[in-house]
Order: sequence, then structure tokens, then C-alpha cells
Amino acid sequence: MRALVIYCHPRETSFNRGIRDLVLTRLSAAGAEVRLRDLYAEGFNPVMSAYDHETYETVPENRKRVERDCTDLEWCDTLIFIYPTWWYGLPAMLKGWLDRALVPDVAFIMPKSEGEDIKPGLTHITKLGVFTTCGASRWLTFLVGAPGKRTLTRGLRIILAKRCKTAFAAHFLMDSSTPESRAKHLTRVQKRLDRLIAAPTPKEG
Repeated sequence: MRALVIYCHPRETSFNRGIRDLVLTRLSAAGAEVRLRDLYAEGFNPVMSAYDHETYETVPENRKRVERDCTDLEWCDTLIFIYPTWWYGLPAMLKGWLDRALVPDVAFIMPKSEGEDIKPGLTHITKLGVFTTCGASRWLTFLVGAPGKRTLTRGLRIILAKRCKTAFAAHFLMDSSTPESRAKHLTRVQKRLDRLIAAPTPKEG
């Protein structure tokens, strides 16, 4: 198992950091190879420049400025995201990582004829984990449409393996959370991650 963990939170004292540490511990205990990308700590630039946009479909030049990210995506068979949900969606830093790192001929194959859709490029990734925290309640998040969750568990999942296994857990109402609610959430994350780790690799076809 080769797991790429994308962690996105600006504060070292955040509850998300505790989730991240739990995820790394469980992956290590399972004997997985792990690569951690801490986007804020690394100072990742989430802004797509004019040059990035101009070369977006030019292969292989489109990956020159995000070579490490592309290599990590090609290496892993498991992809895990840990982040806070802000305004019902992904933090700008994480959305920018998706914009810049998931380039054509790495994440997906561009259409070659009129009316054709993109084709998945990350079909070697067979497991997806999404672990987040939300200030809003569950019902309000889903009333709005949970755009952050949908981006990853639907939009991204489409370009992964056809039968990609998925794990999701969110701690809602973080602004009024308690030590007990946070501990309960860590238990939930552990159980769902352990099931994801133990799940057999889906077969193509």
C-alpha cells in the first residue's frame, strides 16, 4: 500500500493535526509506505499563474512546476485528504493544489475529438479517504450541497479506479465541539480508515 496524504491546515494546534497524526499512525501500523504533503508547511503556491494556465494542456511542460506533486500522484495507490471545511467547501490552498497538480496526462486524458469527454488518468488509485471538520451542522452543510465533499468523493473519484473504495468522516459543529465529541470523531476516523486499509484492492473490468 502506497498512501499519499494531503494535509491542509495553517495552524499547528488544530484538531485537524490530531486527525492527521492518527491517520499516519494507522497507516504505519498497517505497513503502508506513506508520503505526507503538508501544503501550508511547505508553502505550496495555490495560485494558477498565467503561465500555468497557458501551458496547462501542453505535455509534459504542464507538470514542470508541479513535478513533485505529479510524481506523488503517479506513485500512490491510496489518496487521503485531511482538511477543514470552510464556507462549505475546500480551503483555497487545497483547491489550488487540485487546480495546479491535477494536470492533463497525469490526472486525466484530454478529449481527442469533438463531443468526447475526458478520460480518467489515475486509475491506479484504488482507495480514497476524506477526513474533514465543519463549523456548520450536518443538515445545513447538506442543505447547501456539501460542495467540498462532492468535489473529492464525486468529482475526483471519477478519475480514479472504477471501483475505488472510499472512506469519509466529518466532525460537524466544530465551533461548539467538546473533548468528548472530538474523541468520538477520532474513533470514527480510525474505524473508517482501518476498513479502508483492510478492503481488498478492487479489480478492473
